[in-house]
Amino acid sequence: MYNNDKNKIVGVVGLGYVGLPLAVILAEAGYNVIGFDLNINICSGLSKGISHIKDIDSDRVEKLIKNGKLRATEKFEDMSKCTAISICVPTPLNKIKDPDLRSVISATKSISKYIIKGQLIILESTTYPGTTSDVLLPILEMSGLKVGSDFYLCFSPERVDPGNIKWTTKNTPKIIGGITKKCLSTGVDYYNKVFDRVIEVESTEAAELIKVFENTFRMVNIALVNELSQICDQLNLNVWNIINAASTKPFGFMKFNPGPGLGGHCIPLDPHYLSWKMRTLSFKTKLIDLASEINSSMPNYIVSKISSSLNSHYKAINGSNILLIGVAYKKDIDDLRESPALEIIKLLQENGAKVNYYDKLCPIIRDNGETYLKDLPLKSIELDRKSINSADIVVIITDHSDIDYKLIKENSKLIIDTRGVYNIK
Repeated sequence: MYNNDKNKIVGVVGLGYVGLPLAVILAEAGYNVIGFDLNINICSGLSKGISHIKDIDSDRVEKLIKNGKLRATEKFEDMSKCTAISICVPTPLNKIKDPDLRSVISATKSISKYIIKGQLIILESTTYPGTTSDVLLPILEMSGLKVGSDFYLCFSPERVDPGNIKWTTKNTPKIIGGITKKCLSTGVDYYNKVFDRVIEVESTEAAELIKVFENTFRMVNIALVNELSQICDQLNLNVWNIINAASTKPFGFMKFNPGPGLGGHCIPLDPHYLSWKMRTLSFKTKLIDLASEINSSMPNYIVSKISSSLNSHYKAINGSNILLIGVAYKKDIDDLRESPALEIIKLLQENGAKVNYYDKLCPIIRDNGETYLKDLPLKSIELDRKSINSADIVVIITDHSDIDYKLIKENSKLIIDTRGVYNIK
């Protein structure tokens, strides 16, 4: 259906960390791509060839824009021109950690309004098993068209790893499941042209579960090493040495590293989609809930370590100057989503500390309506001998590659290393 026609128009709804990379590789594969986003500033920037996503160079976007292979718009009526549409909108949790599917539902309603016969719709947003069949399908069939014959519906989970140079959107194996066999074959036909490898699974529910299981696997194992770091503190052992030695075992062991908590849009949130779904079936996900509790407690644990270290030098958090190194949720990226650094700053401020930070990838922390910090916006300071030496304690939160750790070590009064940079680097 798709492989032999490079003139087909396809769409991507949501041009963030998932949607823009997908739109770019679709366009580079030969499709004419329309990117849809409610953020006018994003659409305006992309129309000028400016990428707002670090992993996508502006040169790639500019070339596609000039060639007419990619355009961005907030006008959803253009969906009626698309033979295929991928939905890549956010799926956050609400305050009680229940799924918030408002963006998915809104996007689906827009598609239903402009749906055309033969159109393929693929949900890529992470969600709980049953979303595609129970939420999207009824909305789309309100158009009067029937799935499997008039239109085709699939789920294909995003597997974006920001900052990963080796595994990109294109060469990471692509999972896909369809509502019907015809839906699946249509989706596979479409994505085979774009991705290096497409893996078929038996249903949309299976594809949805695969995604949340992948991130739950990481979350549980990170919780284990986070607890190990606390065990090592109690036993006066070096957690990094323990993990590095254990990782020499050539079978039955996979290395995970501890840290100050979980960040990003996926790992801290996605397992709760599975927990929520299972609660509706009166099934308690004990391991997932415990792992979440351990990871969520890490910012408090780091602050307690800061307090103990200061106390050992006859200082209190109240009134101390504390310098955080790195605030992004992950090494070498500019993403603050769910970063544990924000909770650590909040706790330190509540305890009366004066907090500065250095992170040139995140030069400013703004008030986004969810970040309840004092004195916003906070701006990154310069990292030099004076700024380091004036801090009562330096805390390494995010281990960016280009930070001068030797400079920090030589000029700090106290250091707490939550990433093991002095054991690993």
